[in-house]
Amino acid sequence: MSALPGLVPDPAAVDPAVLGALLARHGWRSRGGAAARGYARWTPPAEGPGGISLLVPADRAYPDCDDLLAEALTALGRSAVPSATDILVALAAPADEVRWERDTPAGAGWPGEELLRAGGRAMLLAAALGARERAGYHGARHRVWAADEVARVVLGPGGGNGCGGARLTAFVPAPEGRAAVAVLVRSLHAVRDAADYARATGGMEAFDAAVELGACAELTGAVVGLVRGTEGARVSVAWAPAVGVPEGFAERPEPVEFTPGDLDVLRRAGQRYKRDEPSYPVRVTGVVVRLRRRSAAGDGDVRLRVIAGAEVAQVRCVLGEDAYRIAGHAHLVGMPVRVSGRLESRGGFRRVTGVSEVVPVEVDEAERDRALKSLHENLDFFEEACGS
Repeated sequence: MSALPGLVPDPAAVDPAVLGALLARHGWRSRGGAAARGYARWTPPAEGPGGISLLVPADRAYPDCDDLLAEALTALGRSAVPSATDILVALAAPADEVRWERDTPAGAGWPGEELLRAGGRAMLLAAALGARERAGYHGARHRVWAADEVARVVLGPGGGNGCGGARLTAFVPAPEGRAAVAVLVRSLHAVRDAADYARATGGMEAFDAAVELGACAELTGAVVGLVRGTEGARVSVAWAPAVGVPEGFAERPEPVEFTPGDLDVLRRAGQRYKRDEPSYPVRVTGVVVRLRRRSAAGDGDVRLRVIAGAEVAQVRCVLGEDAYRIAGHAHLVGMPVRVSGRLESRGGFRRVTGVSEVVPVEVDEAERDRALKSLHENLDFFEEACGS
């Protein structure tokens, strides 16, 4: 997740209606009857510091609209009101807001803030994985892609939530990142309902049905990380006003809350997801990046950088003596190999077992050059691994 931008947005690029919607969302109050004259006066929430009011035109038809917006945005930039920064970030680019709040014991301090950030990032990563593919356990699959998606998210400043805890807001670009936010909303509610059912009846089957809505081991793990060490945590989502509400969702989705009493059920659900996710047959094409065996003959371990055939960055496999020799020779000449076997869910889909085929394959010159460069950078290690 990227750092918070520090610039006040260009008034000419700001829609007054969007600014008004964001002020209302964050508890600012519209004062007086000036709306009939084409503008409204906004003051901070009751619990916020006073001494500031904003004149916001109703639309761009109002005379001197840009001047009024410039004054309002400058005042927000200088304001000590906690929500002012969130409003400015949301104006800078359309974004759906995801907010996490943790009710922590007094004095949690810096470790609590770090746990909040880690839990938030893990939850966004799980949502991105769920948007890409429904699975009870993703492991290493699509991990690089999901991490790239999360890197586009802008993280707001942390702070207190007014109840002795901490809060954090993430701004997910909309509409580009909306699929992940939609999955997050549905999957969190599904996990909440499944946890309630499990705690009431002892049955875990509701977690199985929740997979179709995006629930997974990564999500339950993220919730556990968010709740652990707190008196409770909640997640809320607000849609980008400039983009509108996605079809099938409430204008203001209900926040989802979890407590320490949910932790045991959530942990068991994560274990269930990992245990039940099946392994499956694959034909992986990859570049040999590591070879290792205990002696100059016999079986050996090989690690491949995946080019095609599996949605993971690297896989490992154990090869027999002949297959190991083929992999070593292919590496020497800069050729990838194709390996057939089963991609094991145990360990996060990072290992191919039951290998039945190892065949060198032709690739384009760019990929061949990368393979040879890898060999030259690790030549001493390669010669040792091959028993030279």
